[in-house]
Amino acid sequence: MANSKPQTPSAELPVPSSAPLKAGVVIPSFNEPRLALVLKRFDFASAPHVVVVDDGSTDDSATVVRGYPVTLLRHTQRRGVGAAIRTGLMELHQRGFEVAVVMAGNNKDDPAEIPMLLEAIRNGADYVQGSRFLGRGRSEGTPVPRRLITWGVAVMWSLRFGRKLTDAANGFRAYRLSLLKDPRIDISQDWLERYELEFYLHYKVLSLGYRYAEVPVAKIYPQDGMSVSKIRLSRDIWSLMRPLVLLTLRLRH
Repeated sequence: MANSKPQTPSAELPVPSSAPLKAGVVIPSFNEPRLALVLKRFDFASAPHVVVVDDGSTDDSATVVRGYPVTLLRHTQRRGVGAAIRTGLMELHQRGFEVAVVMAGNNKDDPAEIPMLLEAIRNGADYVQGSRFLGRGRSEGTPVPRRLITWGVAVMWSLRFGRKLTDAANGFRAYRLSLLKDPRIDISQDWLERYELEFYLHYKVLSLGYRYAEVPVAKIYPQDGMSVSKIRLSRDIWSLMRPLVLLTLRLRH
């Protein structure tokens, strides 16, 4: 794939193809008590194939998968959300799927919005970023500090690539799995185990000129009293920032 491949904004993507996409969904999970709530929202009669990757959970949260028509993959110990997503992407890629949708296992994302991401892929995008800040997108129950941080992350990425990116931190995304065939994209690297992998792919798509699109989605933080995120900025800030810094400085590839 040549570097000259054009970046195509959402409004300029080609005419949609009527050909069906072989799409799957990857849900990474670690000690996730809301996983059952996510799976209950799927219409499995029409939904894409779902792969749940249990990243070494120490509770019984992954046992709920047995009641649903999904594939369960398990890490024997916790490796990180990036490693879990990688496992899911490679599973779908090896089984001949064309597209992977990644979504949270904590019930913040709505499976009913998956068709909007897939529509953007049909329109020609190689990578689709769900955005809570674009158009009809919405963010509910988000703690104010987290909202400011996600806005700031989008600003940093926009400045880096000289284009407006409304949301770079939302994990609700879709990828053409043909990206994994590009030798310039190597998701097997061991520094991508935690939060780095998603930002690594984000950077590669933008820097290599693949077709990128954003679609409005909802990100609804549960109000059930349980933890709303496993990210702890004091611990994870470097993991979140590392791809942007190291790839910009060409200290990683």
